[in-house]
Amino acid sequence: MSGTIGSNILSHSGTVAETAAGLNWVSTVVTASTVTVEAGNGYWINTTSNACTITLPASAEAGDNIVIVDFARTWGTNNVTLDSNGLNFQGNADTYEVKYTTSGQSVNLIYSDSTKGWLPLEDDVVADEPSPPPTQRAIFGFGYDGDYTGVTNLVNSSGVVAADVSGVGTARYGAAGVGYGVDKAIFAYGYNGGYLSLSNLVNNSGVVAADVTGVGSAREASSACSFGGDKAIFGYGSTGSLVSISNIVNNSGVVQANVTGVGTARSWVAATGFGGDKGIFGYGRGASAKVSMSNLVSNTGVIAADVTGVGTAREKLAAAGYGGDKGIFAYGKTGSLVSMSNLVSNTGVIAADVSGVGTAREAVAAASYGGDKAIFGFGNSGSRTGITNLVNSSGVVQANVSAVGTARDSIAAAGYSISA
Repeated sequence: MSGTIGSNILSHSGTVAETAAGLNWVSTVVTASTVTVEAGNGYWINTTSNACTITLPASAEAGDNIVIVDFARTWGTNNVTLDSNGLNFQGNADTYEVKYTTSGQSVNLIYSDSTKGWLPLEDDVVADEPSPPPTQRAIFGFGYDGDYTGVTNLVNSSGVVAADVSGVGTARYGAAGVGYGVDKAIFAYGYNGGYLSLSNLVNNSGVVAADVTGVGSAREASSACSFGGDKAIFGYGSTGSLVSISNIVNNSGVVQANVTGVGTARSWVAATGFGGDKGIFGYGRGASAKVSMSNLVSNTGVIAADVTGVGTAREKLAAAGYGGDKGIFAYGKTGSLVSMSNLVSNTGVIAADVSGVGTAREAVAAASYGGDKAIFGFGNSGSRTGITNLVNSSGVVQANVSAVGTARDSIAAAGYSISA
């Protein structure tokens, strides 16, 4: 059914009457936690008692129209989520999360075509953009156990690390890993007697693919973070000399050519996403000393200038997202091994040191899992280890979990999969 908003008439009883070829307002106020709506209708959504998920039609034609209104001005307390039911929303797939969280809002949706899908013709308070669904699983990969290795270990949505999976791709240490494309991951770069620029894609089932010939300068000890909702960026590292170059990864997992660096060249840096669509690189080994500086990454992948660091300068630490929109740096080496951590706010501000929990170590890796949590794992505490430490949704690092899998250091990790 196609419909447009016509000249609807407000009667003396307060009822909006349907006009010819106009929008039909459903008289029953929606108070349930779920409702399926139809084109050509307007709906009053009352979330006083609970949030509401609104399922849009499974099929639509260009010009189809649906309006939803915050009946009791409570969407700011109990929000509304739109399920586009297999169709795109503002050009994004149905896997993206669409929420309206502002009290008093109304949303006028028009269906365009199969590419852009449903578009908000009007959302009269704010124009909320879809946000990517949260990462549920993680993978540790590669590293050094006395020799270069390509072994991987999957992490389920409860933070449980699985046994070794035989490596695919060139064994190496000093690689970096990051999620891309909403539900996949990529490992890239590293060292195995020579500097490497190859990469290995990870599908949304955690299967590592064969080597892809690299783009960009071969190097080790770089790091990577997500940005823009579905893309990633590798930055910094050592080619034999410290560099600040970066390489963007598009949402199909293709690594782009070098971008001339911004910020101090350094290696053994860490990076994490924050704020839903931005990232941050922090700490590392500079030319003459370990540093605590950071560099923000915009939602278009542009790295900003150095920000004077907060927290203890160190190298060989790791970082991951937690809490949906925040990040955490932890562990590393200052000259001595440490277990301290530093939280990152959803605006990219690094907080002061928090005394560590778990074994102090360097050359560790970290990734997000379980929607809003993180895991740090492996590393070197004087000897190589496979212990892990979970981080809860409030950013609190938990006690050691006994190792599963081959103890190794100089490892990489990434989040993948939106399926628990």
